[in-house]
Amino acid sequence: MPNDDIMTVKELADYLKIAEKTAYRFASEGKVPGFKVGSAWRFKKEEIDAWIKRQSEGNTTEQGKK
Repeated sequence: MPNDDIMTVKELADYLKIAEKTAYRFASEGKVPGFKVGSAWRFKKEEIDAWIKRQSEGNTTEQGKK
């Protein structure tokens, strides 16, 4: 059974609809939750989904503070 809840940089980039280079930079800078397997970045889909939720909640909160 394939483990579909672990994503590569390319899969993360596709999922977030951003460039692979941007996804790699976000991972390197700790902007998205991820971990390394050897030299390759991997991302847990559930952690990315939680991160997206936090990002969107933060943006909503900021917009409401006018």
